[in-house]
Amino acid sequence: MSDFALSRLNMVESQIRPSDVTDRRISRTMLALPREEFVPAPLKPICYMDQDLILPPSRGSDRRFLLAPRTLAKLIQALEVNDDSVVLDLGCATGYSAAVLSRLAGTVFAVESDPALAESASKLLERLEISNVQVTTGPLGSGLPKDGPFDAILINGTVSHVPAELLDQLKDSARLVAVLTGDGVGHATRWLRVGSRFTQAALFDASAPALSEFVEETGFVF
Repeated sequence: MSDFALSRLNMVESQIRPSDVTDRRISRTMLALPREEFVPAPLKPICYMDQDLILPPSRGSDRRFLLAPRTLAKLIQALEVNDDSVVLDLGCATGYSAAVLSRLAGTVFAVESDPALAESASKLLERLEISNVQVTTGPLGSGLPKDGPFDAILINGTVSHVPAELLDQLKDSARLVAVLTGDGVGHATRWLRVGSRFTQAALFDASAPALSEFVEETGFVF
């Protein structure tokens, strides 16, 4: 067994399975996918640790990252994806989250605002022969209304709000998940569409880097 294969096994056994991730499809998928392929060489030795991986910045772009394996697995489980689901993956970075979702869903639309990362994700997914993911470059907060509505939406990071135009891209009874922050505390949160209404529920404590497109700016208070 290679060092990376052993690291994947340890990741699943020590981070994923003990964390109430009961969907065995997720464990099998994360055991099979080479997470090391989705990060640059300096990050490969630590890519299976229980931490977010901050990617080297592209010129003029916001920082991007891969969510910690435990957080990603639990967020994806909360989406309750099945093999005919159409999923929107926002902030896909190099494509790891989209690759995980590709093994669970019928179709994945991945959006990345950094053109260089979007191109890298497309090439890597093609090299791994993952054919049910379409990577698009565009603003994360806008989603992909022309390709919706969606059965599930994953936001890869911390948000202070979710735009109404994004929630409107959910089908009835569909779910959106993200890490929601308030007063410095983060909670993995699920939004559920019920007709024209949306319910919101905190799932578990979590932390993740922020996605600037989903962070409201606060003005000065006198």
